Amino acid sequence: MTRCAVLGSPIAHSLSPAMHRAAYAELGLDWRYDAFEVLEDELPAFVASLGEDVRGLSLTMPLKRIALDLVDTVDPVAELIGAANTMLFEPDGSRSAHNTDVPGLVNAFAEQGITAAETAVVVGGGATAASTLAALRGMKVTEVTVVVRDVSKADRLLDLAAELGLRTSVADFSQVEQIGGFDLCVSTLPGGAVDPWAEHFAAVAPVVFDVAYHPWPTRLAIAAHRIGTELLNGLDLLVHQATLQVEMMTGRSPAPLAAMRTAAREELGDREPA
Repeated sequence: MTRCAVLGSPIAHSLSPAMHRAAYAELGLDWRYDAFEVLEDELPAFVASLGEDVRGLSLTMPLKRIALDLVDTVDPVAELIGAANTMLFEPDGSRSAHNTDVPGLVNAFAEQGITAAETAVVVGGGATAASTLAALRGMKVTEVTVVVRDVSKADRLLDLAAELGLRTSVADFSQVEQIGGFDLCVSTLPGGAVDPWAEHFAAVAPVVFDVAYHPWPTRLAIAAHRIGTELLNGLDLLVHQATLQVEMMTGRSPAPLAAMRTAAREELGDREPA
């Protein structure tokens, strides 16, 4: 039996097993997909121990950077971002690393008919923010403001923005009230972290993408809905990046997006308190 899995720490919350298993069922594949708690220093030994029946791995934090050191080839997007969320195992024994977060975000916007913009504000300065910058550049965005807690720690993000050709400014949360008038707003912070500024960020652009998805709705989502701002959430990103993983791992295209989204929603529903 062909096997795939998701690795990371913590991993119990992952929706990847539900989505990938739904895809296999829809595609008529008798494949197995598991979840494993793996820390960064454990990944090399884990990968080395895998048998020939393993086709692919989905990688979450904190494994996205170290994965690049464990493969033979790295796709251009993963190399640019410095992070991979997918590892493929080829029949010849070689391994490759890929990033589906970036095209997943582009596809999530495109599903809502949003394929291009000029300006954007990105809230947060972590790995998801880096993927967001690359995705926005792919959507023809040229000017970005990044809002972070500590401006002094934004150098890596600024270097990436410069490499992407984005005109970028950085602000901290004390300057939030001066920020506005963008085409898109993407909050990459975990649920609740943006709450103190939710009302403001809900109104800085006609489209808001909140990458949080559980618990939902966030205060940002509630504020955006109240004033009629178009809203996307982290489940949109999660499903789209997963469909690309399924296509890479199985060689089947297109992946069953609707079935995967339904499976993710049902899994989240099962986690809601009674």
